[in-house]
Amino acid sequence: MDSSLLVFAPAFVAGLLVITTHVPLGREVLKSGIVFLDLAIAQAAGLGVILAGLGEHGAEGLTVQLSAGAAALTAAGLLSWTERFAGKYQEALIGCLFVLTACVGLIALSSNPRGGEHLKDLLVGQILWVTWSDLIPVAMVYAGILLAWFGFGARLGRVGFYTLFAISVTVSVQLVGIYLVFGTLILPALGIHRATGRASLAIAYAIAAAGYVFGFIATTMFDLPAGPVIVCTLALCSLAAAVVVRDARAAA
Repeated sequence: MDSSLLVFAPAFVAGLLVITTHVPLGREVLKSGIVFLDLAIAQAAGLGVILAGLGEHGAEGLTVQLSAGAAALTAAGLLSWTERFAGKYQEALIGCLFVLTACVGLIALSSNPRGGEHLKDLLVGQILWVTWSDLIPVAMVYAGILLAWFGFGARLGRVGFYTLFAISVTVSVQLVGIYLVFGTLILPALGIHRATGRASLAIAYAIAAAGYVFGFIATTMFDLPAGPVIVCTLALCSLAAAVVVRDARAAA
């Protein structure tokens, strides 16, 4: 087997793991009309990572995960509470939370000589540097999320949804970055927004998988940054799927 493929194998598996949870959760986000929820909670998780890294030596490992999780769950709890009375202004509140957490993060990084590099890592991710050992806890967390989502679904209520969403995004942000989290959640969902029936979820999974496959191929061939390239290939695959679904509905 080509050695380059072996090098990219953990990164590709990481992408597939992200897809497992983000495709169904992204469909729910789009259905609810709260598209920027993922960006807001992802940014909150990123803020948790930034705050955990402050200080002379910063934090690593579990401490960073706990800080990111606490920040994401706090944001999710706040938005779950505002959803009860905000009505049509919920999306505006989500946008405000995104901007505020982003600004606090920039302020926190302003005195860090490596702040720009750290911010770039949070936004575009470092998926190519993922190792097999990194994926074991991720797979366990995602398995629990999928079990809860497909096992209980609507019975979880909005609080349950926000909680699962926050946990999923917390793990994914440190794995693939904020931009790729948003792209994986929303772009496949947009690609099948006209589709109906049980097959629509399978199509969304196929769109996401194709986006990652083509993204890794382009990254390897042209030596480009993986995260931004995968977002672009996800967009192209989603656009192609949306056109096919539209034409199929028109011909029916």
